[in-house]
Formats: sequence, structure tokens, C-alpha cells
Amino acid sequence: MAGLFSQSHSGDQSPVMWSTASGQPLLTVIIPVYNEVKTLNAVLHRVVAIPIDKQIVVIDDGSTDGSGDILSKWSSRGNILVLSDSTNRGKGYAVRTGLQRALGAYTIVQDADLEYDPQDIVKLMDVLQSRSADVVLGSRYLGSPNAQVGRLYRLGVGLLNALVKLLYHVTLTDEATCYKAAPTSTFRRMDLQCERFEICSEFIAKACRMRLRIQEVAISYYPRTAKEGKKLRLRDGWAAARALWKWRRWSEEQTRAAPAPSENAP
Repeated sequence: MAGLFSQSHSGDQSPVMWSTASGQPLLTVIIPVYNEVKTLNAVLHRVVAIPIDKQIVVIDDGSTDGSGDILSKWSSRGNILVLSDSTNRGKGYAVRTGLQRALGAYTIVQDADLEYDPQDIVKLMDVLQSRSADVVLGSRYLGSPNAQVGRLYRLGVGLLNALVKLLYHVTLTDEATCYKAAPTSTFRRMDLQCERFEICSEFIAKACRMRLRIQEVAISYYPRTAKEGKKLRLRDGWAAARALWKWRRWSEEQTRAAPAPSENAP
């Protein structure tokens, strides 16, 4: 991938814009959306403002709160692709659907709830640009732990980190982070299968099994409560642990040997 990156700017006050020499977007940002009418506009404005040449793929995962009306106003922008499903299928299904349409050299997933600051994506891309890692994770716990995160949630993440260490011999501080950045080709090689939040664990498991170089960078985090719309529940933690166990013997060769997916699969 030598020569992939170029930087351009017009005037001293303009932000640096990372792009690819080939003309394809450098980054695809996949944004699954399910009933995020309160934060969706703000998230999209912040993602658009990232100084990286990018494609934005937004998947409306069966929203019923007016999120679809907001997305219809954004769909006319050239670098934003809006996809919609009348049924709520889950974050994993939405991510897999977005990967089908990804044009960027790299891909990252951005939640639509403003718990993560899109400006931190630049930090992850800095590491990928340096070629010092194959996969970059945004850690909410690297350095000083985020004081806003509840103890029970932090305990759950700690248990998932311990399971990764036990099963894959890889040390992480934030297995459950939304921010996982990698070449789009790497995402596709994983042949992701999960349909809900446990897709994050499937990604980690397969990255470990592929012996990819994983690096974490510190990011900001602004957690919200269930009352404010947070959708993660205790059952999702159990599903994440089961996914780590399920894929512990996965190999890329299994993906190559598998039959081609049906036309209706994402």
C-alpha cells in the first residue's frame, strides 16, 4: 500500500485532508442508526467535519422515531449513502450491510448516539497511516480510566478483556469499544456473521485469530443512561462472551472454503 496517502490543503487555515492517490475515499464511516433522532444530526455534522477524504454509509435499522426523515435530508450529499431497512435487524446486520457498499481503503464504525467523538477517528487513522498496526481500537480506559463509566459496565468490559487474554493471549483494555478501524479488505476477510452488538467480539476474535497487529489509542467517551436511550443490556454482555468463545478456533481458510452467500444475505 505504498504511496496510498496524500495530503492536500488550500490556504493556511484549511484543515489537512487525507486522501488516496487512486482517487477512492480513504475511509468509509459506517453509521448504524436505530431511533437516534435526538443526536443523529449532530453526529452526521461531526463526521462530515473530519478532515479525511471519506465515504459515509448510514444504515437506518428500522427506526420508528423520525430518524429516517432526518436521513432523507442528508441522502442528497454526494459522499453520504443512506440505506434503510423496515425491520430492526441489529447493529451487526447493519455493519455487514454497510461493508457491502464500502468504497474506502479503510473502514470504521461510528455509533449515532454521541457517546464517541468523531474527531477521535483522526487518532486511529494516524496509527493506520504510520503502518505500525493492522487494526486500531479506540480505548475508553487507556491511561486513566473514564470516571463517567459505571462500575458494573466497567466490570463487564474487564471480564471480556480477561476472556480475550485467556482465549487468544492478547491484552486489551477495551474489548467492547465501538471504534475498531482496519483496512476494508480486512473487515471483508473476516466474513462477519453476527447480527447484534456481539459483532464487536466477533471482530476482536477474528483479528486475534488472523494474528493481526492490534493497537489501542485513548479516546474520549460520554456515556448515556438507559433512560437517555442506551440500548446495551446485560444480555448483550453474555452474547459478547459467547461470541469470543464461539470463534476461538476460527480460521480464514474456513471462510474461503465456505459456499458463496445467497443473494438475499447482507
